[in-house]
Amino acid sequence: MVNVRHQLVPTCIVLGLTTLLMILNTSCFGDEPEGCEADIETVTLHVAHPEDYFFQMTDSMQTIYSTDSIITIAVRGNADVSALAPVFTLSPGASVTPASGSTQDFSQGPVVYSVTSQDGKWHRRYRVSIVPTVITVTDTLRFDFEQYELEPVGQRFYMWPMLLDNGSTIKYWATANDGFRISMGSAKAMDYPTTPLDKAYDGAGVCLTTRSTGPFGAMANKRLAAGNMYLGTFDIKIAMSDHLHATRFGIPFADRPNTFKGYYTYQPGPTVQDFYGNPIAGRTDSADVYAVFYRNHDAQGNEVCLYGDDVLSSPYIVAVADIGYVKPTAEWTPWEVKFEYRADVDEEQLANWGYSLTIVFSSSAGGGDFIGAIGSRLCVDKVSLICTHDD
Repeated sequence: MVNVRHQLVPTCIVLGLTTLLMILNTSCFGDEPEGCEADIETVTLHVAHPEDYFFQMTDSMQTIYSTDSIITIAVRGNADVSALAPVFTLSPGASVTPASGSTQDFSQGPVVYSVTSQDGKWHRRYRVSIVPTVITVTDTLRFDFEQYELEPVGQRFYMWPMLLDNGSTIKYWATANDGFRISMGSAKAMDYPTTPLDKAYDGAGVCLTTRSTGPFGAMANKRLAAGNMYLGTFDIKIAMSDHLHATRFGIPFADRPNTFKGYYTYQPGPTVQDFYGNPIAGRTDSADVYAVFYRNHDAQGNEVCLYGDDVLSSPYIVAVADIGYVKPTAEWTPWEVKFEYRADVDEEQLANWGYSLTIVFSSSAGGGDFIGAIGSRLCVDKVSLICTHDD
């Protein structure tokens, strides 16, 4: 039997065929859907000696999800990024400035690209960074959640980009917020499932709240949206047809994690409800807090990603740190848990970013099945990973 925690997804993603068709088939919110998309769909970087640039050959091409306006390509630390020409796949009929395949200097920070739809009425801006990455031997990786901003396309909800040393930003954290927009488009930014918390344990933190999805959610028997936050990406375009695989867990990681720690508060909502919205007598809602370290390529060199159906069960998982039962508390409470290793780490693959890491938070552990308590509230702050290194 598969535990429902293995099926954790941003729970507000699939809100019924009617609602999704209204949004996805009119993605630019105009009267005429044909020719109105202004998206970068993929970016490919062609270089003469790819082994000097990429840790893995699959890194030369990147899929861009419709929710992303920040594109970051990590290359080897000694790579020259002063004259590179990324090639874009665009929405049908769209155009981009600067032109696809034109040479740009990425050594001074991000280059801004503007995409115009086929009908000329819609525009979208992307910040593209190509960042030389040096694998540093550091014992602790910290996530303090002090850096957050409204998403740049519609200013509807918050996101948590990380600021890099060269002024570029990278989007490591994904949330359920963009899915919630489908059902509750009139909601204010602070009424979304995942929001900033100005006064947390020390400075700002993150608040994850299980929300009602309103009348649209009730129509589709998807009545609640757990607050979610995880290292990875979310592809809303395939959420209707394959919602479990719309959630992609993990970012490349070049250290061996040893300890997962941080601070939390948790207050379950008053009434746990089932898929149909019926109260479940005697049941108290529970949260999820865990981290997973896994191989991101198979033996043939094909890319591997964890999804909503295998994030805790994939055979490519190397180690898991799960705090287990999240005890309800109104006081900031520390957690600290060791990673339990299931397989050895290949040092050569580790040095070439052959492993990925995800950290997952959810205000309702059963949210992937739309089970939980509206009002459940998980807050987190000062999350850190302590890593180990060979001498």
